[in-house]
Amino acid sequence: MNRIRIVVAGTVMLWMSTTFAHSPPDSARVFFVNLQDGATVTSPFSVIFGITGFGVTTAGDKAKNKHTAGHHHLLIDLERPLDMEQPLPYTKDIMHFDQGETETILELPAGQHTLQLLLADEDHESYDPPLMSKKITITVK
Repeated sequence: MNRIRIVVAGTVMLWMSTTFAHSPPDSARVFFVNLQDGATVTSPFSVIFGITGFGVTTAGDKAKNKHTAGHHHLLIDLERPLDMEQPLPYTKDIMHFDQGETETILELPAGQHTLQLLLADEDHESYDPPLMSKKITITVK
């Protein structure tokens, strides 16, 4: 009887680890620490990434925290919808912070720009649901 319980418990744990592997806790969120929607900045400017309820690690990290931490991506003026079923591409409007960075200096041309943060796993895949900040609009002088 104990052997059956162990097998059942092991099967349930394996199912849970694969089913919820890419699901951050409900309390997790990413946000901009130093920028707010409608901010006016002078280029170059600092962008600080905030995160709560989840960790930050490097891309490719296959360690035990691989489903409890990710790395930031900064979406700049992204107009097309992302395919959340595919790894995030390396493009001019998707900046990858593969070393676990939590801030950057941006140099953007004058005008209005949108910024949004997206946390992805060790393989650049989005979590389910996506761990994404609110999209903000800034004006660069």
